Amino acid sequence: MVERRVTVGWAEGLHARPASIFVRAATASGVPVTIAKADGNPVNAASMLAVLGLGAQGGEEIVLASEADDAEAALDRLAKLVAEGLEELPETV
Repeated sequence: MVERRVTVGWAEGLHARPASIFVRAATASGVPVTIAKADGNPVNAASMLAVLGLGAQGGEEIVLASEADDAEAALDRLAKLVAEGLEELPETV
Protein backbone atom coordinates (compact mmCIF):
# COMPACT_ATOMS: atom_id res chain seq x y z
CA MET A 1 0.00 0.00 0.00
CA VAL A 2 1.37 3.37 -1.07
CA GLU A 3 0.06 6.50 0.67
CA ARG A 4 0.39 10.24 0.37
CA ARG A 5 -0.85 12.58 3.11
CA VAL A 6 -1.61 16.01 1.75
CA THR A 7 -3.33 19.22 2.81
CA VAL A 8 -6.16 20.38 0.55
CA GLY A 9 -4.93 23.51 -1.24
CA TRP A 10 -8.26 24.63 -2.70
CA ALA A 11 -9.77 27.27 -0.40
CA GLU A 12 -13.25 25.87 -0.98
CA GLY A 13 -12.08 22.31 -0.32
CA LEU A 14 -13.03 19.34 -2.49
CA HIS A 15 -16.38 20.72 -3.58
CA ALA A 16 -17.92 21.03 -7.07
CA ARG A 17 -15.20 22.26 -9.46
CA PRO A 18 -12.13 21.13 -7.44
CA ALA A 19 -13.72 17.72 -6.86
CA SER A 20 -14.41 17.41 -10.59
CA ILE A 21 -10.78 18.29 -11.41
CA PHE A 22 -9.53 15.77 -8.87
CA VAL A 23 -11.85 12.95 -10.00
CA ARG A 24 -10.86 13.44 -13.65
CA ALA A 25 -7.17 13.28 -12.68
CA ALA A 26 -7.70 10.21 -10.48
CA THR A 27 -9.54 8.44 -13.30
CA ALA A 28 -6.85 9.41 -15.83
CA SER A 29 -4.10 8.07 -13.55
CA GLY A 30 -4.93 4.54 -14.66
CA VAL A 31 -4.50 3.07 -11.17
CA PRO A 32 -7.14 2.45 -8.50
CA VAL A 33 -6.83 5.21 -5.88
CA THR A 34 -8.71 5.84 -2.66
CA ILE A 35 -9.10 9.13 -0.82
CA ALA A 36 -9.99 9.66 2.83
CA LYS A 37 -9.95 12.30 5.51
CA ALA A 38 -7.03 11.67 7.86
CA ASP A 39 -9.30 9.96 10.36
CA GLY A 40 -11.95 8.60 7.98
CA ASN A 41 -12.81 5.67 5.78
CA PRO A 42 -11.33 5.58 2.28
CA VAL A 43 -13.57 6.00 -0.77
CA ASN A 44 -13.01 5.56 -4.50
CA ALA A 45 -11.14 8.64 -5.77
CA ALA A 46 -12.67 8.17 -9.24
CA SER A 47 -16.23 8.61 -7.90
CA MET A 48 -17.55 12.18 -7.91
CA LEU A 49 -20.27 11.37 -5.37
CA ALA A 50 -17.81 9.65 -3.04
CA VAL A 51 -15.32 12.54 -3.19
CA LEU A 52 -18.06 15.12 -2.59
CA GLY A 53 -19.36 12.99 0.28
CA LEU A 54 -16.05 13.35 2.11
CA GLY A 55 -16.73 17.02 2.71
CA ALA A 56 -12.98 17.76 2.74
CA GLN A 57 -12.36 21.43 3.50
CA GLY A 58 -9.49 23.66 2.43
CA GLY A 59 -6.54 23.22 4.78
CA GLU A 60 -7.71 19.78 5.89
CA GLU A 61 -5.43 16.74 5.59
CA ILE A 62 -6.46 13.90 3.30
CA VAL A 63 -4.88 10.54 2.55
CA LEU A 64 -4.46 9.25 -1.00
CA ALA A 65 -3.68 5.54 -1.26
CA SER A 66 -3.31 2.73 -3.77
CA GLU A 67 -2.22 -0.91 -3.79
CA ALA A 68 -1.22 -0.84 -7.47
CA ASP A 69 2.39 -1.68 -8.29
CA ASP A 70 2.85 1.50 -10.34
CA ALA A 71 1.04 3.84 -7.93
CA GLU A 72 4.00 5.97 -6.74
CA ALA A 73 4.03 8.40 -9.68
CA ALA A 74 0.24 8.61 -9.88
CA LEU A 75 -0.07 9.44 -6.18
CA ASP A 76 2.71 12.02 -6.45
CA ARG A 77 0.84 13.74 -9.28
CA LEU A 78 -2.51 13.66 -7.46
CA ALA A 79 -0.92 14.92 -4.23
CA LYS A 80 0.60 17.87 -6.11
CA LEU A 81 -2.77 18.67 -7.69
CA VAL A 82 -4.53 18.67 -4.31
CA ALA A 83 -1.81 20.45 -2.33
CA GLU A 84 -1.39 23.27 -4.82
CA GLY A 85 -5.08 23.60 -5.68
CA LEU A 86 -4.29 23.41 -9.38
CA GLU A 87 -6.96 23.96 -12.04
CA GLU A 88 -5.68 20.99 -14.00
CA LEU A 89 -2.93 18.45 -13.73
CA PRO A 90 0.05 19.42 -15.88
CA GLU A 91 1.37 16.63 -18.09
CA THR A 92 4.91 17.25 -16.85
CA VAL A 93 4.18 16.76 -13.15
